[in-house]
Amino acid sequence: MQEVNFDEALDKILAQDDRFARDAYLFIREALDFTQKVIGKENHGKVRHVTGTELLDGLRRYALDQYGPMTITVFEEWGVRQAKDFGEIVFNMVEIGLLAKTEKDSREDFQNGYDFSDAFRKPFWPEARLQAEAKTVMPS
Repeated sequence: MQEVNFDEALDKILAQDDRFARDAYLFIREALDFTQKVIGKENHGKVRHVTGTELLDGLRRYALDQYGPMTITVFEEWGVRQAKDFGEIVFNMVEIGLLAKTEKDSREDFQNGYDFSDAFRKPFWPEARLQAEAKTVMPS
């Protein structure tokens, strides 16, 4: 298989689908590297394929680490507004040869991901707000 030049491949993707900014694709690549390192540590250095669910978790963790409470603002600037958008970006990259997939991987892996507010805002809420929400969710 011929090696694909990342920047040229991104140019092709963006010419066909301009819903998401170039930075969103760069972020996915960095977050995938982050996720693979985390999984590698958990598996004693063994590298393996990352599932959609694992990638979603890695994207969340990496985004919080990189952008903190500004994560949703950054994502909105890139055109990313929900977890399924990550799937669209990933599969745009798969279709052009930047990423590989197995027969079990699909866009649907990202459809029922996390709520952005829960994933990216709640970690920064003050304890009092978290407790107040917990009380409204769990009636006494």
